[in-house]
Amino acid sequence: MPRRPRVLLEGYPLHIVQRGINREPCFFAEEDYHCYLHWLEETSRACGCAIHAYALMTNHVHLLLTPAASGAAARLMQSLVRRYVQYVNRFYRRTGSLWEGRYKSSVIHAEDYLLACQRYIELNPVRACMVDDPGQYRCSSYRSNGLQQHERRLTPHLLYQSLGNSPETRSAAYRELFRPQLDAEAAETIREALRLGMPLGNERFAESICRQLGIRRNTGQRGRPVTEKEAVTNPLPGQTDFGF
Repeated sequence: MPRRPRVLLEGYPLHIVQRGINREPCFFAEEDYHCYLHWLEETSRACGCAIHAYALMTNHVHLLLTPAASGAAARLMQSLVRRYVQYVNRFYRRTGSLWEGRYKSSVIHAEDYLLACQRYIELNPVRACMVDDPGQYRCSSYRSNGLQQHERRLTPHLLYQSLGNSPETRSAAYRELFRPQLDAEAAETIREALRLGMPLGNERFAESICRQLGIRRNTGQRGRPVTEKEAVTNPLPGQTDFGF
């Protein structure tokens, strides 16, 4: 069967996940995380992608970004993957693939799901039982978004900026979003959209995006998506994690 076309649209936030081949580690030492983040910053600027959130796990990567052009995200991932694999293969004297096939992606309806998706990404180390609090994990964007530890590579989304009139009030309001657990149905909806490569949002948004691109909507398991309004009522990396 032919591969489904990616839903990559100018100006729409995009959730990207790339996993190590056979779910094996793709980061082996602290320096590896630093190299990946350095090239993420370089390539995101060169390709015109605003990075809003990220989490580098032992065997996979989460990114939340908004591309300035329809092909910007694809160019970013192509360049980033190539540079990082070359570095790993040279430094660790290995050959062959590092990543498991194509990266997964899902375009996001920002008003409904952007902040929920940021929480989902930054809570990955907690779900993997690597830390008890997202602020303890050093290779995610939570310390910038929630604790005011500024990162040049990050560009806050307008919805994040609307949380307050100052960096202090915004980060405080953002931390409040982490007090309740992320709704299990919302988390499953995010995972399902990634698995299917489908838009993440309400019915009208998903149908509109698929119609715009001329693709058939794949809903997988039937069920009503949960909106952000409903969903919201560290040691060094190196441990094995699981899932998305």
